[in-house]
Amino acid sequence: MDCNHASRRLLFVAGQLAACAASLMLIAAPAAQADQLDQHNDLVNQFVGQMHADPLVADCAAHGNFVASTSTALDHVEFPPSSFDSAHASVTPWNDSFDERKQRVKVDTIVTVEGIGIPKERGNSPYDLKFRCGYVGQQMLAFSWNDPVPPSRAHGGTAPHGSAHGKGKHSTKKSTGKGSKNAPASKSSHKPSTSSTKSASKSATTKSTARKTPSKKKTTAA
Repeated sequence: MDCNHASRRLLFVAGQLAACAASLMLIAAPAAQADQLDQHNDLVNQFVGQMHADPLVADCAAHGNFVASTSTALDHVEFPPSSFDSAHASVTPWNDSFDERKQRVKVDTIVTVEGIGIPKERGNSPYDLKFRCGYVGQQMLAFSWNDPVPPSRAHGGTAPHGSAHGKGKHSTKKSTGKGSKNAPASKSSHKPSTSSTKSASKSATTKSTARKTPSKKKTTAA
């Protein structure tokens, strides 16, 4: 009885601990999101207030800063004041799909901004980064950037296309070469044989008829 009672108490305590851990995770997730949102807003305010960036350009740069921080090749991204001038940033009315790939969502504004990616390895040179954001009003609906470490499927998609293109060229040349050699041979081999057979049969028929006709005339005269 004492053993059963102790085991039940242990199960109860374990259940309470699991429930506490789950609740802590639920509390931590919104807290992390709130921290990210605060950091995002701080960057936007910094870009707008100190560097006189367009609000949409600042928002795109702040989002690009967060996404780039997840790259395995980058330590962080820097946005100097020149990132927000007309040569390195733009706000373009769009009213079309963001791109022709997976992000075909229709947006009314395309924002681009450039930054400098500082690599994790000291020996590597900084990366020229370009962030592209699609907006409907003030809401961002699409995002892309030139990640220094692109997904492996991007490399896998180009190789089969190139190999298939190469095979297509070779097969076209081979089939054209064979066709040009075989076509005249087939015509020359069949047509002469047919005409010669017909002419031979006609001449044989004419000769036999000519031989039979005189013999009949001679018999009638006698």
